[in-house]
Amino acid sequence: MNWLTESLPGTGGIYKQDLEDFQVEEIPLYPCSGKGEHLYLWIEKSGITTRELLIQLTRGLKLKERDLGYAGLKDARALTRQMISVPFNKVDQIGKLNLNKAKILSINRHENKLRLGHLAGNRFTITIRETNADAPSHAETILLQLEKRGVPNFFGEQRYGILGNSAQLGLLLVQKDFAKFCQEYMGDPELIHNQDWKQAAEYYRLGEIKASLDSLPKRMRDEQRLLRALLDGKSHQTAVSTLPRNLLRLFLSATQSRFFDQLLKQRLFTIDQLCDGDIAVKHINGACFRVESSAEEQSRVDSFEISPSAPLYGSKVMIASGKTGQMEVALLEESGLSLDSWKLAQGLTMTGERRPLRVPLGEPKIIDHGKQYLTLSFALPKGSYATSVLQELIKV
Repeated sequence: MNWLTESLPGTGGIYKQDLEDFQVEEIPLYPCSGKGEHLYLWIEKSGITTRELLIQLTRGLKLKERDLGYAGLKDARALTRQMISVPFNKVDQIGKLNLNKAKILSINRHENKLRLGHLAGNRFTITIRETNADAPSHAETILLQLEKRGVPNFFGEQRYGILGNSAQLGLLLVQKDFAKFCQEYMGDPELIHNQDWKQAAEYYRLGEIKASLDSLPKRMRDEQRLLRALLDGKSHQTAVSTLPRNLLRLFLSATQSRFFDQLLKQRLFTIDQLCDGDIAVKHINGACFRVESSAEEQSRVDSFEISPSAPLYGSKVMIASGKTGQMEVALLEESGLSLDSWKLAQGLTMTGERRPLRVPLGEPKIIDHGKQYLTLSFALPKGSYATSVLQELIKV
């Protein structure tokens, strides 16, 4: 793998050995007003996903998930702090909640329900262990470079699912290859550790659908639903349509992410340089415009007002012109796709958007270091991943 700071030696080491080694705290988009019909709960959790936290809240407060608001999803393998909004009429029940692996740190009020994306970014505090002897000085040099040039805006590994195949599943949906999708969805037996799931995947590849269904763990309800449809003689396309729409959209989103990462790799060493025909993104509001003269606009890149971008492909996304546009079209065509391929039935159409190739690194600093460990903190805008910073630092 290549790094933007490839010429600088890394720290070595590993991260996420302990949950407390990876801490994430949301940076709110706006302060609470102190009044209104919604309670904002500032919650710390560790070892569970945001989804698992929401389930606890819906059961404990006797609510439906749509009654809750949250700005973003947080990792299970981390200690995280995030805001969750609930209706104010549940205020008397908050003190009776008994949350597992989570606790409410503070409560406030606001007029509106919290919505997905309603955060400025995230602040990370991360400990890297088993580092080399010169890790502090190497880290300081790398962080200075990233602060100046920006952090490559790669998607994190969690974007691609437990088997790493979410993007492939989305691609098969766009290609409308539903038979291959079903096999991929059941999983590659070589990559599965759960013995019952592994056995089910092996049976599926042998064409033994009933045996596959009987072997599946009971918690895998979506897979069971798909297999029952096939057993009933339904087509692969119909069987796929039984899966939750938000799950299918998650796969499609992962495909968009993988294409973006591939385009970013092609321009990794020039993420802070414009080309004629680029689509530039304004960091302040996400607005896009086509670059007619890169020479005239480059000063805005140098001041981090704007950055070059790549597409999250979709039916209505802007495509660059010039050499950049040729790269964007060629990558899509290599998979036998066009922008119209993203027009899908059942509410699955992806319209697309532009994503900057880099993001600013906020307030990077080394908090502590010692023999074979290093603790640092930094902030990133919403939608960006700390793993992009860690890959540049560790370089293994």
